[in-house]
Amino acid sequence: MLVFILIGAAGMLLLLVSLIVGDLIDLGDGAVSSTSLGVGGVVFGAVGTIVVANGGPVWLAYAVSAVVGILAVLLAQALVRRLTASEDGVSVSLVGVQGTATTDITPTSGEVALDAASELERRLARADEPIPAGARVVVVEHFGSTVRVGPFAPTR
Repeated sequence: MLVFILIGAAGMLLLLVSLIVGDLIDLGDGAVSSTSLGVGGVVFGAVGTIVVANGGPVWLAYAVSAVVGILAVLLAQALVRRLTASEDGVSVSLVGVQGTATTDITPTSGEVALDAASELERRLARADEPIPAGARVVVVEHFGSTVRVGPFAPTR
């Protein structure tokens, strides 16, 4: 049973390190990562310990642990790939998006809440001329997490 506990502990350590530092192992161009190997090690150790603790033969513990551990690695890697593919890697231009000044906006500081569906939080903002809090604004330039805004003038 000690072997299963040690492999499970090593898997947990690898999993924690990969979650904190990032993937240390990336085999086969992303086919297997340290995160999925950590999950596999934890599952291997847990299943083996459970089988042995319930009186199962050691050969059965190794066999079942290997099969379930490999399945866990494959499932974890599929989930990692799916999460990676869903990340927002494409930058979206906010030029032309309207919003509301949540603080007074000056050439050096300010904050806006934008009306775009992708904007869940407020953004740092600057303006060429002072804009009071509560005023409607439109984004004229977008750079990183900051926007340069101007007063919104509705067209008729």
